[in-house]
Amino acid sequence: RILHDGSWVTIIGSLHGALFVLYLVAVFLAAPVMRWRPATTLLALVASVVPFGTFVLEWYLNRQAKPKAA
Repeated sequence: RILHDGSWVTIIGSLHGALFVLYLVAVFLAAPVMRWRPATTLLALVASVVPFGTFVLEWYLNRQAKPKAA
């Protein structure tokens, strides 16, 4: 019965939307601090709508941050 209650859609949908907006704010706050190029910022924004895109973004950013061995 609980699963067929439409109010859960409103609750979970609102939470999902709030977390999405929070992610966008975090991207715009992190970009200048991390000195991301505009392309990296755009990649972070695109990653927010691609399924599992944020995991790929995290891998990419970690790879960029590691110093290259000589």
